[in-house]
Amino acid sequence: MTTEALTRVDPSDFPTHRAVIAALDATARAADGHESLGESVWRDLAHPDADSVGLLLESRAYMHVARAEGAHHDTSWVAGIVRIPEARDHATTTALLEAAAAHVAARGGGRITCWQFGASGDDDAMFAAAGFEPSRTLFEMRAALPITEAPRWPPGVDVRAYDPERDAAGWLGVNNRAFSGHPDQGGWTDATRRAHMGQPWFDPALFLVAFDSEGMVGFNWLKQHDPHNTDPPLGEIYVIGVDPRAQGTGLGRALAIAGLHAVFARGSAAAVLFVAAENAGARALYHSLGFSVQRTDRAYVRSV
Repeated sequence: MTTEALTRVDPSDFPTHRAVIAALDATARAADGHESLGESVWRDLAHPDADSVGLLLESRAYMHVARAEGAHHDTSWVAGIVRIPEARDHATTTALLEAAAAHVAARGGGRITCWQFGASGDDDAMFAAAGFEPSRTLFEMRAALPITEAPRWPPGVDVRAYDPERDAAGWLGVNNRAFSGHPDQGGWTDATRRAHMGQPWFDPALFLVAFDSEGMVGFNWLKQHDPHNTDPPLGEIYVIGVDPRAQGTGLGRALAIAGLHAVFARGSAAAVLFVAAENAGARALYHSLGFSVQRTDRAYVRSV
């Protein structure tokens, strides 16, 4: 076992530990070329749930545990982990994962999902030793910009930028139909929508919404990233969705292409997106637009 002291960080202490957590993430990012902690961790650090907790192993590793966002996830938990390169050993990883499981058990139990960005075979073994099994795999894909293809819209479809005042309810319906049953993107409430769209990076001008005669039918929610370390300015297809009634019409491809043109116009030198490994159709679409896999992220789960 690790001989380092594990410090419990309660929500009231998140502000005083945020700089240490950010420094750990920056150290790991300098080594890996990508972040270790996802957006949900930073959102919870800023606006924590009463049952959240941070688990800090000196200045070497940190795990964040919180209830999953959304009212229907009351027995689901999400965790993020960051370890500097010298702390990616079995003892450190197991200590954090076991402490996370103990925290969840003390609050009635549930299903914990922990994402590891840039997952390896060593991670598979270490998480398995703590009772976590691989669940979902995401590929990070990137493409150089610009692309030359122009969007070809299905007949009767108009596209414009998202309007926060009039589009919120319509978008929520399309999103939940397009991602019905999805563990992260499906089943959103208006509170979930407001939490995501309240982030500093949200820009409605980079949120394309498509309409036909029946109303909103699809969208491409985009995100602009400033240059960081070796990364150039990146434009991300954050979430793209098409209402089931319009799937198979070519709308998804047109929205993807229009979004890539939009982020290039904002100065992005490359595009990035994340796609489920099992989504062969989406992967084929993105390959056809010049994307290739750069990184593998994996979710590990344990029921407590």
